Amino acid sequence: MCGRFALTATPEELLELFGLLEAEDFPARYNIAPTQPIIVVVASDRARPGSNLPERKALLVRWGFTPGWVKDPRKFPLLINARSESAVARAAFRAAMRHRRILVPASGFYEWHRPAKGSGEASQAYWVRPKRGGIVAFAGLMETWSSADGSEVDTAAILTTGANTVIRHIHDRMPVVVQPEDFARWLDCRTQEPREVADLMTPVPDDYFEAIPVSDKVNKVTNTGPELHDEVVPAKSPETARRKRADDRNDDNGQMSLF
Repeated sequence: MCGRFALTATPEELLELFGLLEAEDFPARYNIAPTQPIIVVVASDRARPGSNLPERKALLVRWGFTPGWVKDPRKFPLLINARSESAVARAAFRAAMRHRRILVPASGFYEWHRPAKGSGEASQAYWVRPKRGGIVAFAGLMETWSSADGSEVDTAAILTTGANTVIRHIHDRMPVVVQPEDFARWLDCRTQEPREVADLMTPVPDDYFEAIPVSDKVNKVTNTGPELHDEVVPAKSPETARRKRADDRNDDNGQMSLF
């Protein structure tokens, strides 16, 4: 899954990678959480000058997908992720899979290794980023929800797939990543049916991401600084810590003293 991510790229970097005509200035964000506004890239109805390809534009939308048929979003579950294997079959995502596919720019995402209860292991947060740096584009879905009074809210979810072997020891799911050469095909909802882009919804190769253990500061949405990316020594289980302390004591007892 993907429950937190970061975007620290500049507007100029987004313009270059996604072929945008313009992008408003925005600050670096190190701890983007559900229900917050996120930047997404969509294909517009207009063609690019001198090309048959549609223009692309950046929008701000709410991270938390709300289908158009929902009457009261307060009584509807918060959908921040959608399973790519079943999205087209689910009523909540079916229309968006066919008509409103988007890209979600990110610098990386956070994932937590949460061991089973009673295992004695401690939970550990990881910052997962491209090994070569730069921006990654998550596959996403968008829906505009309209209230009874006519107001509208643009909402989005990030598609996930089974984790590759690098991420699997942390979590069994990961975001779907769309490569730059596939941006046009993914965003083309006019000629590309969901079945025709199914090959894009697969895990990235094992050498694409690296997972860095970070502190639990990321758990709090009020923590938003670059220190969230600082590497830490992975948390140890209480039992492992007790064994190490016991081993250290035994080693000390077995040493010879010169005094």
